[in-house]
Amino acid sequence: MAQARRRLTAHDWADAALAAIGERGLAAVAVEPLAARLGTTKGSFYWHFTNRDALIAAALGRWEEIHTEQIITEMETEPDPERRLRRLLTKAIATAAEDPLEVSLLATADHPQVAAAIERVTKRRVGYVAHLFEELGFEPQESRRRGLLAYASYLGHTQLSHAVPQALPAGVERDVYLESVMDTLLRRG
Repeated sequence: MAQARRRLTAHDWADAALAAIGERGLAAVAVEPLAARLGTTKGSFYWHFTNRDALIAAALGRWEEIHTEQIITEMETEPDPERRLRRLLTKAIATAAEDPLEVSLLATADHPQVAAAIERVTKRRVGYVAHLFEELGFEPQESRRRGLLAYASYLGHTQLSHAVPQALPAGVERDVYLESVMDTLLRRG
């Protein structure tokens, strides 16, 4: 007896598009290769999306949801804002080193849909980190500066981890280095 195939969702298509972006950039978001990757036909795509731009919008929405909102939600389980901040930076840098998606998206920041998503994500991420600094007692303006510095550090690590990984410390040295980054960000006076 033949096994029934699972019906694909818009999230399945968006996730496949995100994977393709991470592997080969925004140009890899094409209906036929994605359909082949998902083991389906182009008809499935048109059931969920009117065109490629709609798929790109859905993929970018998934990126925001998975790589920003879900991580923030996960971090909120830690009641101590300093431990939350340290955990966030460590997790974000480790994840970015393994996943080229962020670098691929930044490389196509001139695309209007990507630019808008990057702007939203940057505002949300910097705002969240700034909020953590405020919880630690820093003034709002200083918290914003430190949030921006922490995010810029993350983006620099992300870029280096894919372009020149040997420039970054690994293993125990990486942990010591990240602790010193956090200590610098948390230093008062």
